[in-house]
Parts: sequence; C-alpha cells; structure tokens
Amino acid sequence: MHIPEMPPDILFNIGPLPITNTIINTWIALLFFLVIGLLLTRRLALKPKKLQNFFEFILETLLTFFDQVTGDRKKTMRFLPLVGTVFFFILLSNWLGLMPGTGSITLHDKMLFRPANTDLNLIFAMTLTSLITSHLVGFFAVGFFGYIGKFVKLKQFFKSFTKGPMAVFTAIIELFVGLLEIVSELAKVVSLSFRLFGNIFAGEVLITVMSSMMAFLLPTPFMFLELLVGIIQAMVFSVLTLVYMNLASEKEHGEAH
Repeated sequence: MHIPEMPPDILFNIGPLPITNTIINTWIALLFFLVIGLLLTRRLALKPKKLQNFFEFILETLLTFFDQVTGDRKKTMRFLPLVGTVFFFILLSNWLGLMPGTGSITLHDKMLFRPANTDLNLIFAMTLTSLITSHLVGFFAVGFFGYIGKFVKLKQFFKSFTKGPMAVFTAIIELFVGLLEIVSELAKVVSLSFRLFGNIFAGEVLITVMSSMMAFLLPTPFMFLELLVGIIQAMVFSVLTLVYMNLASEKEHGEAH
C-alpha cells in the first residue's frame, strides 16, 4: 500500500520546471475545459441541443445561487468569470481524483495521477489569486483611499485631535482594530487554503486505505462520499471568494451619507 505523502511526486523535468503528478491532473482538467469550450462555441444555437442545454442549466443554477450572495445580478455577472472558473476547476479536479488509475498507475515507482487539490502550492496560488482580485475589486469600486479607510481609519484619527481626549482614545482603538483587520486578511490565505487541502488530502488517504483492504466493494461508499465532498468544497471555496469580492465592492454605511 502506498500512502500519499503531502508533497507531490516529481515525475520528470521540462528544463528547470519540475512536472509533478498533480500537474498531470491539472493538465487533464484544463484539456477537458478546452474541449468543452470548443464544442460549445462551435455549436451555439438559439434552440440549444443537449450539451448546450445542459451547461446553460448549470450556469443558470449557479447564477441564481450566487445572486443570493450578491443580491445583484449585475454584480454576479461581473464576478462570475473568476468565481465560476474556481468552482468548476476545483470540482473537476476533485472528481478526477476518483478516476480509475488515480493512485494505482505508477511511473518510476511514483503515482502518475494525483488529485490537483492535494498540491498545497496550487491551492495557495488559487487562494492568493482570489484574495488579490477581491482587493483589486475594492480599489476600483470605492477608490484607493476609500478602500484603505475600511481597514485603517487615518482620516478619523487625525480629526479626533480636534474633538477632545475621548475622541482620540476611540480613534486609537479603531486604528488598532484596523490593524487586526489587516492581520485577518492575511489569515484568510491560510484558512481558505488549508480547508480545501485538508479535506481533499484526507479523502485521498481514506480511499487509498480502503482500497488496500478490499479493492472493489469497500471503497465504493467512500467514493460516493468524496463525490459529495468535491461539490461541497468547490462550493465553499467559490462562495467565500464571492463573499470577499462582494464585501470589498461595498462602501461603508456611513460613507453614503
């Protein structure tokens, strides 16, 4: 029995670039999206056929669900390219981990296929992309100083010197609270990454252990469970990304007045 280790296995190198087994699964997912995209764009019709109708149904379901977070279809459509991409990529990457041969086919005594989301580097990259994009959305939506003012209220701090000692004391507290908010933004990188990584990596280890005990019947219910976990984790990551972007684009309550 080969229990998966946390770092992915390096299969070979392309120049200075190491190619790991998680990258192989990432390429498979990207190839799948490329093929589906080409098929859909070449056969678009006002009266959709089965494939187009299926994906339109999925897209409309996602839009309706995301509308419950943003409360605005225009915002949902603006955020959909990133949030939708994250959702489908995580979902497909998780389900590819249940593909026959994953964890069993080897190359040079190393697993050839491994779920992409068991690579912490990939998850950190997705998390940083999501959070940096949410901050950029905030800068463009409310302005640079308006967005910075959500965290560090320097304007109120300097104005408080003209309003008495109590106002200064309150402003100092708000300044420290703002610094804590900045720390919490950094903590989102860790929490968002390890939530996804922990669930997918634990599922991979569980399936491997169950398969080593009985190859056919015993792992089956756990595979169905992993199908559900794959959907839930993709939804959690994408919805949290959407929440961050939506909050960043909103002005403070007092600012509108």
